[in-house]
Amino acid sequence: MGCSRMKILGFESSCDETGVALVEAAPQGVPRLLGAALHSQVAMHRDYGGVVPELASRDHIRRVLPLTEAALAQAGVALHAVDAVAYTRGPGLAGALLVGAGVACALAAALDVPAVAVHHLEGHLLSPFLSADAPTFPFVALLVSGGHTQLMRVDGVGHYRLLGETIDDAAGEAFDKSAKVLGLGYPGGPALSRLAEQGDPAAFALPRPLLHSGDLDFSFAGLKTAVLTLARKLGPALEARKADLAAATEAAIVDVLVHKSRAALQATGLNRLVVAGGVGANRRLRAQLGEAAARYGWRLHYPEVAWCTDNGAMIALAAAMRWQVGAWSNRDRAWAFDVLPRWPLEAVGLSANRAV
Repeated sequence: MGCSRMKILGFESSCDETGVALVEAAPQGVPRLLGAALHSQVAMHRDYGGVVPELASRDHIRRVLPLTEAALAQAGVALHAVDAVAYTRGPGLAGALLVGAGVACALAAALDVPAVAVHHLEGHLLSPFLSADAPTFPFVALLVSGGHTQLMRVDGVGHYRLLGETIDDAAGEAFDKSAKVLGLGYPGGPALSRLAEQGDPAAFALPRPLLHSGDLDFSFAGLKTAVLTLARKLGPALEARKADLAAATEAAIVDVLVHKSRAALQATGLNRLVVAGGVGANRRLRAQLGEAAARYGWRLHYPEVAWCTDNGAMIALAAAMRWQVGAWSNRDRAWAFDVLPRWPLEAVGLSANRAV
């Protein structure tokens, strides 16, 4: 593979977090995280009620080099010791992606090392390998990140089979849009989950879309509409019932995710479930999946909470694990780049065909 060890610097800038991290990989074994730095733009976007793409891009420009210096300092590694540079090519916001891609490829050219394009969702998919309890292949993955909710069979790096996905709103979108209906702040999903802790999840009977559809697909648009309809029906009484409605909304989303995850494990005959993506940090989801795992004998794996949201560590890790399977080598020298805001998963080895 060109050398016995690789130090890979990873950049993530797909949306509203700027992440830089350094990992070290040997030809075999789980790569080791050496240093990481992250800046979240939540405070900047809060006044607008959501991410403003142009502001996001400008902030990435301001943050990326200081974060690079911080990650390298934490690792105790000089820039010239970096063997490769990885970056998120997509999906994400075009302008934001261009910042990370441009800096990464410029650094790679200056250092005369490979520049490795990484799919954002593959980073999330492999992020549980950063945890102390790293999974082993094969496993079923529940990927719940932003606008994506998917179940996949994962037999190895680059060997993914799609089992089911959302046909409209994803779980994260259902959280955020329901939070907006309730007048909660940005980011909506975490705000709704915090409020839900004070409410009664059985206070309202909300739909569980596609719960018994017989397939592994998801649909949360109808739930969002039901929350909106109920909020309007409550009228002035909504203020006193917000916590209950938040709890009922969260319970509906989590019930569907847990039910479909169980169905995917049964369909594949596997007993190992990996949960990745921002929604994977939800306490109710973790609690219910933990109960199901104890009941049915599953092994359950998550990334550490710090690695559930967007971060550079997962990008560097994904590049490192691809190096281990020979997807690229230290001889590669290609520094021209583009970004793919709607990059399909099939482009990194996932099959568009459904399979069990």
